[in-house]
Amino acid sequence: MSVKDILVHLDNHSNRESRLRIALSLAQENKARLVALYELDMPRIPPAPFMATEGLTATNEAVREQYDRERDSAFADASNLEVAFRAEIKRRGLIGDWQINPDEPRDIIDAITARARYADLVVLSQIDPSEPINGSHSKIPETVMIGCGRPVLFIPCTGHVSGVGKSILIAWDGSREAARAVGDALPLLQTAEAVTVLSVRRGKVGEGSGDQPASDLVDHLAQHGIRAQPVHLAFARTETEIGELILSRAAELGCDLIVMGGYGHSRARELILGGVTREILQNTKMPVLMSH
Repeated sequence: MSVKDILVHLDNHSNRESRLRIALSLAQENKARLVALYELDMPRIPPAPFMATEGLTATNEAVREQYDRERDSAFADASNLEVAFRAEIKRRGLIGDWQINPDEPRDIIDAITARARYADLVVLSQIDPSEPINGSHSKIPETVMIGCGRPVLFIPCTGHVSGVGKSILIAWDGSREAARAVGDALPLLQTAEAVTVLSVRRGKVGEGSGDQPASDLVDHLAQHGIRAQPVHLAFARTETEIGELILSRAAELGCDLIVMGGYGHSRARELILGGVTREILQNTKMPVLMSH
């Protein structure tokens, strides 16, 4: 798969500069179009704020003035970022598009998911638990990843991400999702300086024949001109600890990208993520490319 159409979700929360910088860099490297979908964060109107009751006029006027200030600030923020986006697109000689969507949580999740189906790669943020984001917004990463049918690149909410794809760790378990992620990541893998295939499974060491052979994936990648090193590991306890193992090994190797399958399903309208996926999404300090 070639990357010729990239979608990046932007808002006024943390790490948007990292998201935009990485998306611009990937668009330039792949000569791809970049579409920015901006989430307009409008202020909330308090319940029954403007009652025409004598004695409340001053209060109502203060509430209205505060709302107007926050609304104007939201539009100004969007306008300033749009100007910066278009300037970078022009400077880099890229094709770009700027779109604004409503900020109702359900609306923006549906909008990102639907728009992502027309992209080759989607760039989203890891949720920052320290920010006062509406609870539904915290579902953006996992819901879009499970529902869009496209690879999603998650950018960490903290730290400085200078680049993506020099040293890549593939978390391999032989699953459909993992195979999909590897296929989706081929353009990045083909330009990487180092690729490691980490094979993990649950169960005790030496138990049965459940090891997913990293060497088989290394052989497959070689057919695409990708030189990869296999690392076989058996893990004895929980999915959460497997996630911790993946993160720690990627850090030890100095990787700047993890490629893995994203696991989850809907049950009674509630999205339930697999333990490894949840651990990675919550705790990664480096970009992660997931496919479902």
